[in-house]
This record gives sequence, C-alpha cells and structure tokens, in this order.
Amino acid sequence: MIIIGDNMKIVCIGHASYDITFPVEEYPKENTKNRIQKRVECGGGPASNAAYLLGKWGMPTWFLGIVGNDEYGEVIREEFKEVGVNTTYLEVNNRVTTTNSMIIVNTQTGSRTTLTYRPEEIKMEPVDLDFTPDIILTDGQEIEQTNRLFEQFPNAVRVIDASRPTPEIIELSKHCHFVVCSYNFALSVTNLTKEDSNHHYQQLMDEMKKIFPGRVIVTLEEKGCLYESDGVLKRMPSLKMKAVDTTAAGDIFHGAFVYALAKGYRLEQTLQIATITGALSVTKIGGRYSVPELEEVMQYGKSK
Repeated sequence: MIIIGDNMKIVCIGHASYDITFPVEEYPKENTKNRIQKRVECGGGPASNAAYLLGKWGMPTWFLGIVGNDEYGEVIREEFKEVGVNTTYLEVNNRVTTTNSMIIVNTQTGSRTTLTYRPEEIKMEPVDLDFTPDIILTDGQEIEQTNRLFEQFPNAVRVIDASRPTPEIIELSKHCHFVVCSYNFALSVTNLTKEDSNHHYQQLMDEMKKIFPGRVIVTLEEKGCLYESDGVLKRMPSLKMKAVDTTAAGDIFHGAFVYALAKGYRLEQTLQIATITGALSVTKIGGRYSVPELEEVMQYGKSK
C-alpha cells in the first residue's frame, strides 16, 4: 500500500542544465543570420525544474544530479537555495562542464526547439542519503544512482518522468509506482501509430499496462492527459492558454503532480492541479521563471 500525506520528504534525481532561451516571433530560416533582441537564462532539466517547483511550493526537497564547478553550476545552486531545495547531494565536479541547453522559442505559437549537449560519460558518483525519502522522482538521467535509491528505499513512492524511450529508462519505468510519460514515449514503447480517437487511446493504455505494472499517465500536451480511474479510461482536458513558451511545461507538470501526490490528493485532483500548473507555465518565457505561485494554481482551480 502506498501511504502519502503531509511532510513528505522528496528526492528529485536527474538532469541539471543551464538554459539559454532566445525568443523570436518566427522560427529562423536555415542559413540566415538573425539578430536577437532578448535572451532569458536560468537553470533547467526535467527533474531539476520539478525540484525547483517543489521547493518554491514549500515541500522538503532534495535534488540529486551533477553540475560543473563553473558559473553555470553556481547559478543553479543559488536558484535552488533561493527556494529552499537541499543541494547536499548535488555533485559539483571539477572535471565536467555544466550542461547547456540552447532554446529557440517561437513566441507566436509557444513551440520551442532545444539543443542540448551532455557527454554520455557525465554521471554522478554513488552517494548514500542520511535520511529516508518518502517520494523519489526521476527523469531517468542518472540511471545507476536511481536504481541504487530504489534498492535502498523500497518503501518510497517512485515516480518517473518518462520522455526518452531508451532501454534503460523503459526498464526503470517498470519499477515505478507512477509512470508519467509523454505521448511520444508511449507510442514508441507500444509501437502504435499516432491517432486521435478514443479507440486508439484505449489501445495505447491497454498496451502500456501490459508493460508497466505501475499507474500509467500519458501526457498529450495541449490535449490534456490520459489516465484510468476504476478501470475506466479518462482524459483530463488541458486549459486554453495563449502559449508563448512551452519549455519546461512537462517538467512543471511533473513537479506539481508530485506535490499533490505528497499532499494526499486523489488521482483526479492531482492531475487537475498538475494540468493547471503546466498550462499556466506556458504563458511565461523561461523554465524557472514560468513556475506559477501555488496560490495562483489553487485559486485558478477553485474558479473552474
């Protein structure tokens, strides 16, 4: 039985990067030079952004990952410090450079194109926690350390932000209580073809359940998310927002999902909170800067 409630200790483990975003009014044409009037810089990465939200919303949160001993890594550490995220187990490595992501955002549509360079050899050294986490959220980046945590803390609720369908992440997802994955991840794993129909979504969920024993939630971006309740397939609708930057919307969704889970909300309420949070985030530019205030999310939920 999964026991959740107040005062949950949360560990977020995975990718930390430094994002540099270039907002443009239309996507640049290939082989052209373009003068940019503005750039937005902040920390990023799926588990990193989720940890930032959880800290900002007042949850006891630790982030496990790796950054270089450089200016970018220092900014990421300071951002976490500002919202109360514990960085005791954030490895600062002199031999690596903090991962960078360059993001081009089309502010007319909110779509983004991201270029990230992270050498495969960059990975955390093994660490042992001096406390027992209640919830572990992973994005699959630090596979070895995540498996180590799963083995050391078998009673922790395990949640995965599954977006990259690598064999390692697919296998890791089989050991999670909640597999909150992207639509593209689900399509890749099930070998189904993209389609917008109730029959297709039911088939997709049925196939996912054959592979993953945990609770499966499939995010559909502007179309909401799929989940099952009492054996019935349902779709939580998204909110109609004018998107200017969809960067980190999924990360923020996952952070809000874990927050509501830790607070003991029912699944439908949890998904509603996560959906509202993710939708509000697309109205601002920059992952960290687009995390809404908890009060704004809860107030928006009451008005619906």
